[in-house]
Amino acid sequence: MINIELITILDEIEKEKGIPKEVILDAVETSLVSAYKKNFPQDREAVEIDINKENGTVQVLTKKIVVEKVANPSTEIDLEQARLLKSDKVELGEEISLEITPEEFGRIAAQTAKQVIVQKIREAERKAVYERYIDKVRDIVTGVVQRQEYYNYIIDLGKAEAILPPNEQVSSESYRKGSRAKFYVVEVKKTSKGPRIVLSRTHPDLLKRLFELEIPEIHEGLVEIKQIAREAGKRSKIAVTSRDDMVDSIGSCIGDRGARIKSIMTELQEEKIDIIKWNEDDKIFIANALNPAKVLFVQLFEKEKKALVVVNDQQLSLSIGKEGQNARLAAKLTGWKIDIKSESQYKQENNIDKNVDLSKMS
Repeated sequence: MINIELITILDEIEKEKGIPKEVILDAVETSLVSAYKKNFPQDREAVEIDINKENGTVQVLTKKIVVEKVANPSTEIDLEQARLLKSDKVELGEEISLEITPEEFGRIAAQTAKQVIVQKIREAERKAVYERYIDKVRDIVTGVVQRQEYYNYIIDLGKAEAILPPNEQVSSESYRKGSRAKFYVVEVKKTSKGPRIVLSRTHPDLLKRLFELEIPEIHEGLVEIKQIAREAGKRSKIAVTSRDDMVDSIGSCIGDRGARIKSIMTELQEEKIDIIKWNEDDKIFIANALNPAKVLFVQLFEKEKKALVVVNDQQLSLSIGKEGQNARLAAKLTGWKIDIKSESQYKQENNIDKNVDLSKMS
């Protein structure tokens, strides 16, 4: 028999976990019906379980129709026996409830109740975790590296554990046990084992959210992030523009003595970040995107979405960057295919006098 202690426990669970007592009791009653049928298979009567919500006592009940002559003992009871068990007021055709609780059913009931309570608590905790982190998708969270499982890192978020899979890891970063970092939440998905929270350190929007958190002018909407191109762990370019003529978009992102941008770079383990001034004129934007190189001339081929960029001979390697990284990021940032040529090469190919100033060409 379940006793008053169960009711006390359920009251505490309701307060701490927010699970209504009635929900657990209903689940316990349903489970006890299955437990009864499993442990007493010889009893073919239809049963129901009743738990007293005041003192926790459990009764196994069956319902029978009062008849003059019994044809089916599982569903019928004769009038004389019914009046003996219930009262003299029982009439033919009436449905009555009879208690058939076995003596040994108390132990089964206690075990079943414990299992159901544990299951309901686990379900509630999983639901709470899911509801907490589903709103964090496309946002950043702070976590601590807990352990490595195969190629995945398990990240402790405080209220839950999350996964940092191999394709979301930055190859140049070290994920030491106990180290703390910010992560971008890619996905929160329900599974049979609870919510699966997938994190990223490579996603471009990790950089975007860091800027939104670190730069007040971006958070307030005075400065807008237009485009981001990122090669995680190596270098990124972020194009910004000001919505207020009095606000310097690039200066806002850099901060006093570079404090703001340094803070973001530190979080990304010294990933280089170029802050680019966005411009609606594609020629100017492309030229800006190749920063730190200085561009002399940009020619656009709209149909092919291709841009020819000419730079000073001494700026050629800088504009292309190590292993083509600068040019590659600029192309990704602007959405244009970029072909870079040196000034001397361009003049030679187009029979232009070497003294002509290409920067004045339109």
